[in-house]
Amino acid sequence: MSFTRTGPMALRTLRSASLSLSVRPLPSLAVTSGATRSFSSASPVRMVVSSVRYDSRQPSRSAWAKNPIIKYEELKPLTQQPTDNVLLVDVREPDEVALGSIPSAVNLPLSRLKDALDRGFNAGDFQKEFAFSKPTYDQNIIFFCRSGKRSANAAELASERGYPNIRNYQGSWLDWSKREGEGDKDD
Repeated sequence: MSFTRTGPMALRTLRSASLSLSVRPLPSLAVTSGATRSFSSASPVRMVVSSVRYDSRQPSRSAWAKNPIIKYEELKPLTQQPTDNVLLVDVREPDEVALGSIPSAVNLPLSRLKDALDRGFNAGDFQKEFAFSKPTYDQNIIFFCRSGKRSANAAELASERGYPNIRNYQGSWLDWSKREGEGDKDD
């Protein structure tokens, strides 16, 4: 199929070995007088869908995250000397966190985690809502909750959102408070 544009109207024709078919003229798109332009569907067309370039490669998991479960003995020193490279996230609701939390932990409730870690969630809005910087994709993240179930869900959601360096403190707050001798005496 080919298009030939001359003057104010364009003519589309379909040619085969024994048949030549003409179709009604197409309305012109502001063509300067006397200009002739040919288009062919046989030539490749490049289309820009978005100005954002998406990288299909997933970041690889670091050696730190090879074991997805973290134990109290490994977590305790991280809470005593926190770094920007490791983010400790409490996924309990704020009213639960008010009863006690692991030192240096930040709160990101599981109910908001899926939306908050989405690529489209603005980092500035994240900072305003949760009072800490949105985690980067290469950052090491440890999730915990009360007993370890919600934090396992959080780890899975974060992994689905492209965060490869995720670990779960399986004992969570119950284990921490028992070992530290504080909080939660009702379970």
